[in-house]
Amino acid sequence: MTIKTTTIKTITVLGGAGFVGSSVVVKLDEAGYQVKVLSRRRESSKHLILLPNVQVQECDIMDNFAFKEALKGSDAVINLVGILHESGNSTFENAHHQLPRRAAQCCEELGINRLLQMSALRASNHALSQYLRSKAAGEAAINEFSKKLDITIFKPSVIFGRGDSFLNMFTSLVKFLPVIFLAKPNAKFQPIWVEDVAQCFVNALEHTETYGKSYELGGPNIYTLRQLVQKVMDVLGKQRPIVGLNDTLSMAQAFMLELMPIKLMSRDNIRSMQVDSICSASIADELGVTPISLDVVAPEYLLNSSPRAAYDAFRSAAGRAISARR
Repeated sequence: MTIKTTTIKTITVLGGAGFVGSSVVVKLDEAGYQVKVLSRRRESSKHLILLPNVQVQECDIMDNFAFKEALKGSDAVINLVGILHESGNSTFENAHHQLPRRAAQCCEELGINRLLQMSALRASNHALSQYLRSKAAGEAAINEFSKKLDITIFKPSVIFGRGDSFLNMFTSLVKFLPVIFLAKPNAKFQPIWVEDVAQCFVNALEHTETYGKSYELGGPNIYTLRQLVQKVMDVLGKQRPIVGLNDTLSMAQAFMLELMPIKLMSRDNIRSMQVDSICSASIADELGVTPISLDVVAPEYLLNSSPRAAYDAFRSAAGRAISARR
């Protein structure tokens, strides 16, 4: 349970319309906070407009003046912005390093003391992947402001849930391919449910014991990538041969996939998987979350994983939240 020790009322969420962000926003709304979601296109956040305590505001967060203006009046900022693949101006450097720095600087200048940041498990300056290095650079950037701001950093393993881009990708592959050629089949993950991640953010928001700390977030079980794909097949009732690729063939496959209009995998993703995404300890007690196993949650949404089903489920959850307050 959250131990509230401050008087935070209004939270601005960056990346609030995304997969993790939508869950965080719903839980903040349910907790009674006033939530402002910054989005370049309001249309992309229309599913959040149903929530009574949520305001969606169009803002180009790469525009420094507009960004700072949009943050005014906030008691806390939650930064969930992240990308898996670079495209145009959407680079790891801009999204994972410079944006956290700018967010922290704006918070300091505006007197917003509370900042929560989404990083990644195994982020390191010495990581082989640019993704993990940029996440580490973002952590270092906001920690430069730690004397003025109350900062909490979360470092999750792979996050699963309805609408994820991880298990749902393998669901599509299993449905349409007769054989699965799997890169890095022995890479290890500790998947955590998106709702558990969101609850960690909400519980930490006003809990002073979390100030100045970084938290690793992982579920109760560890799986290899091969085991995760096999679980998807078991849920779908479709068995396909899994051909594990060695490191050389994994990189070759990723290179070919980079040439596709929609990137499913990149060579940088392969480099990220060279380090097992496993937590060094269980979720800290002060976060008040006991993570739910992938085995419990995944079957429900993998069997009903269409975009329309995801949207309908979100509308239903929003409706329950509204009804609960009437």
